[in-house]
Amino acid sequence: MKLRPLGDRVVLQFTAAEETTKGGIILASSAQEKPQIAEILEVGPGGIIDGKEIKMEVKVGDKVILNKYAGTEVKLGSEEYVIAKQSDILAIVE
Repeated sequence: MKLRPLGDRVVLQFTAAEETTKGGIILASSAQEKPQIAEILEVGPGGIIDGKEIKMEVKVGDKVILNKYAGTEVKLGSEEYVIAKQSDILAIVE
C-alpha cells in the first residue's frame, strides 16, 4: 500500500531518535524526545487551495525540519508515517 498526498501535503518518515546522550547516558524510549528531522517520501501536487496558488517547494528525498506538533501520524503495516502540510515544514536540511 502506498500513500499519495493531496493538495499541499507531504508524506514524511522521521529519522530514528537518539538513544544515548553525548555523555553516554542511555535514554529509555519514554524519555526520548520526538525527532523533528524527517525525510520526504511523497509530495502532493500543490495547486489552488483556499483561492491561493500553492507551489510545492520540497521534493521527494529532502530532509526537513518539521514543526514539533505538526501533522497526522499514520501507521501502515509496521511502518509509521506523518502526513503534514508544506507550511508545517520549517527548513530543508542541506
